[in-house]
Amino acid sequence: MHFNLPIALTWLRIVLIPVFVGVYYVPDTWASMAAKNWLAMSIFALAAITDWADGYLARRWGQTSAFGAFLDPVADKLIVVAALIMLVWLGRADAWLAIIIIGREIAISALREWMAQLGKSKSVAVAFIGKVKTGAQITAVIALLLYQPVIPGINTVWLGTTALWVAAILTLWSMFHYLRLAAPHIPPGDS
Repeated sequence: MHFNLPIALTWLRIVLIPVFVGVYYVPDTWASMAAKNWLAMSIFALAAITDWADGYLARRWGQTSAFGAFLDPVADKLIVVAALIMLVWLGRADAWLAIIIIGREIAISALREWMAQLGKSKSVAVAFIGKVKTGAQITAVIALLLYQPVIPGINTVWLGTTALWVAAILTLWSMFHYLRLAAPHIPPGDS
């Protein structure tokens, strides 16, 4: 494995997961819930920034690799899944919305793996709808981690809940989009 800055940023995102989760296990005598919320949100936002930065730098510097292409979406999914589980645990997100989003991530990852084995991975490449869904997810997680009025006139609970609903709807929409793209490649009798 060739080590470079984009790969290091992807690994950083994975390393940040237990740190992010651990914030909420810090004793209340050490940090208030508001402080935990800010710290967790900051860690998640840093992870989101590294998600953008690693891809940008890899393309810009010509440091793309098969391993990086594999590891990047794994890191993305792990941090989002961890955040959704924490939000459900904190009572800030409905479990069924989290299950829809997590289930889709698993299903589409499996679909992409299968299509790659068929040599048709470009058939299910990331679409614009997936990028919009990711934006809604990041907005939802950041707002629901803050979970308090921090910017005058912005209700983070409403914003986060609305963005999570939008993310869940776009999650289903994008899943059907990818399944539709893959359908012509499913051999007759395998459905």
